[in-house]
Amino acid sequence: MTICNEQSRFNHNILLVVDLLIIHVCFRFTAYIEHGGWQLRGYYPMFFAVFALLWLIVDNQTTDPNLLERVPTYAGKFWHRVKVLLVHVVVLTSGVVLLQIRVIPLSYLVLLYSLIGAAVISARLIIAYSHRLYLYHWARPHSRFVIVGTSRSGCDLHNFIESRDPLGNKFLGFFTDSQATEEVRHLVQGNLRQLKEYCVRMRVDHIYFALPMDRTQLIEEIAGFADDHFIILCIVPDFEGTLHKNVVLHQYDHGLILTVRSQPLASRSNQVVKRVFDLAFSSIVILFIFPWLFPILVLLIKLDSSGPAFFNQMRPGKRNELFPCFKFRTMHANLKEAELQACKGDARITRIGRYLRASSLDELPQFFNVWLGHMSVVGPRPNMVSQLRDYSQRIRTYSLRHAVTPGITGHAQVSGYRGETREEGAMEKRVKLDLEYLENWSLFFDLKIIGKTVWNMLTGEKNAY
Repeated sequence: MTICNEQSRFNHNILLVVDLLIIHVCFRFTAYIEHGGWQLRGYYPMFFAVFALLWLIVDNQTTDPNLLERVPTYAGKFWHRVKVLLVHVVVLTSGVVLLQIRVIPLSYLVLLYSLIGAAVISARLIIAYSHRLYLYHWARPHSRFVIVGTSRSGCDLHNFIESRDPLGNKFLGFFTDSQATEEVRHLVQGNLRQLKEYCVRMRVDHIYFALPMDRTQLIEEIAGFADDHFIILCIVPDFEGTLHKNVVLHQYDHGLILTVRSQPLASRSNQVVKRVFDLAFSSIVILFIFPWLFPILVLLIKLDSSGPAFFNQMRPGKRNELFPCFKFRTMHANLKEAELQACKGDARITRIGRYLRASSLDELPQFFNVWLGHMSVVGPRPNMVSQLRDYSQRIRTYSLRHAVTPGITGHAQVSGYRGETREEGAMEKRVKLDLEYLENWSLFFDLKIIGKTVWNMLTGEKNAY
């Protein structure tokens, strides 16, 4: 369960304003070093505006709005800013290459990013240290609290309070009748029967109730006890424990909306960001890799076996809508067996086809599918129509992977689940990873999967055949 905190969001926006001010200063300092003047002339004011806007977009895509101000260490804060900087570098330089913008010298970009990286990261760490000094010297007296239940919402609450205000609050422990996870087992003070005696003895100020909401009798009992002993009872709804599903809680005005499954790509703004990235990335591949690699692969395929160089097959895409999935032909031409899944040592696969499959180069034509809107660079891989019919009946959550556009590569594939699915539970694990991607999508997640894909192409995969 996730609750967006308005104060945390406000603080994060203030830090973004600080970032932009620092970036502006770095622009002027770079102009002074490169051109001998502090003023931004010519196309540089426009470049600064694009740079700043892209910084805001990248920060938004790489920062979970529900986890703001919860990075517990300086190292965590450091690496988060490094991540934002690296994604910004990749996206901006990709745009410069794609649009063939030659008016910005490479030396200028290198110096600019060096200054911004050093200044922004240093500023964030200094602000974090200053905030800690403030808490240490001027924070309010300790508020002593316990948490009833070790559900994910209870553990998230503990992590949030401890990381956001560790000196202003004192956590005394969890109370639960259930088996606690190894991560928090050492923090459990006792069971529910021991809660009241402990709260009186330790003069507890707050009790946070983090058990399923159907425990109404227990809630009423603890509420009465809290009233009698001047303790504040706060309820942290454990909707996951009640519904047994992942949920997201959104706040609007003074009300709440409960979403049973998180889907970042349901947001129109995220869809636009992903589509722009897909077009930019596929354009780079089509313009700079296809012109020289395509003729070579086509020639090798034609020399190796008779038949067309390309192969297309109808595959189910977003919302199960069929589309022609383009690939290099890797099997001997035999349309009767096209719906049979390839297996290890498959006699249908040609000599060059084995290399294309092992290196994933047979998927290259699918970048045209990306341009046509049939596919995305990253997403759940599109299975065959026969697999859709089969697995939809056997796996209840299988259809959820078709809520988004399928991808050339995906989280399941780079995690070792690609190729044949005859092994027991193989498809279930693949679906689980696909849903994990759907629920945790971000631009950085896509870049991470692309990086793993390139690495696997270079090192090889045992299931690629």
